[in-house]
Amino acid sequence: MKKFLFIFIVSISFSGAYACSICGCGGSNFYMGLLPNFNNKFIGIRYHYAQFHTQLANDLTQFSNNYYNTMEVWGGWNINKKWQVLAFVPYYYNKQADDDGISYKSGLGDITLMANYQLFHSKSMNKANKNVEQEFWIGGGVKLPTGPFKVNPNDSSTTLADINAQIGTGSTDFLLNAQYNVRIGFFGVSNSLNYKISTNNSAQYKFGNKLTANSIAFYRFRTKGIAIMPNAGIMYEHTDMNLLNKSKVQYTGSYAVSALAGVEFSFNKIAVGISVQAPFAEEFASGQTKFQFSGLAHISFAL
Repeated sequence: MKKFLFIFIVSISFSGAYACSICGCGGSNFYMGLLPNFNNKFIGIRYHYAQFHTQLANDLTQFSNNYYNTMEVWGGWNINKKWQVLAFVPYYYNKQADDDGISYKSGLGDITLMANYQLFHSKSMNKANKNVEQEFWIGGGVKLPTGPFKVNPNDSSTTLADINAQIGTGSTDFLLNAQYNVRIGFFGVSNSLNYKISTNNSAQYKFGNKLTANSIAFYRFRTKGIAIMPNAGIMYEHTDMNLLNKSKVQYTGSYAVSALAGVEFSFNKIAVGISVQAPFAEEFASGQTKFQFSGLAHISFAL
């Protein structure tokens, strides 16, 4: 962890972890967060929580509260100064409490593999004698259909809630991302642009493509041998409508603008971090679904 690797990759829609009753969020919401500081390799465990509330506009007795919990093994490897690979293996435990009662669904989700390439990296000194460091990375990856998708969307009795409750999307999806990062002294800003390209699964159901853009500022300092990095920023997410047999699925597609805040700690070969995400502008299912809160915590180890 002697080298500070400030790469920021956010919300690449890896799996069906978060699904609200009617909004079509299944397969469309995943917040990755900041990578831990590491020199060569790392491995860790993360816990992610998200909460949605749905209430039908034409029948207020029809409601749903959805709680999504993810335990994930993640890791990264700097192969050399230019290349980095990452892997994510999630396990989901989801709860839905609605007017019909309480239900649970759990299982292994869709595994994601990624690679990033550093286009440029520069270091200089400004007029205030502060170090200025810049990086620009591009990358991509693949989301594998390892999680279960066990419904038939062509069956007239299948609801959107049934589809969104699936742990996996049943499709192989492709990920593209770019990050520009700048650090001046102890202060820095990371800017990220990500795009997920979905494909049809075997049932000819396609979750919407997703665009995510964010900017996050951080300040890194040391005290008593511990590196501390508070951070805060903003994120925009837009998800296209889902398709069934190439036709748009009603009440799918969404956008959200969220505030982000968190703090990272590192000491010796251990990194610990927490962050929260709260929306201040959103549109899910014509306003019938609300994204309420999301939180992330991790512990990671440099190898």
